[in-house]
Amino acid sequence: MHIHLSPFQVLSRDGGPVAATDHGWKDTVDLAPKGYVDVAIRFDDYAGRCLLHCHNLEHEDMAMMATFQTHR
Repeated sequence: MHIHLSPFQVLSRDGGPVAATDHGWKDTVDLAPKGYVDVAIRFDDYAGRCLLHCHNLEHEDMAMMATFQTHR
């Protein structure tokens, strides 16, 4: 999954510890089917709608994306 506008840090993976590849600042994270991550992300200079989407081309073509709202 790719989150637009700001880098993020992965805090946990599927409710447990992060993988070695999860350390550091990210703008994309690999997710297994039905997997999830908790992330910390800041939008210091932007308030409004943001986009996240899958980078798997088949999923992108099926509109696997969402928007979310940020506030200041």
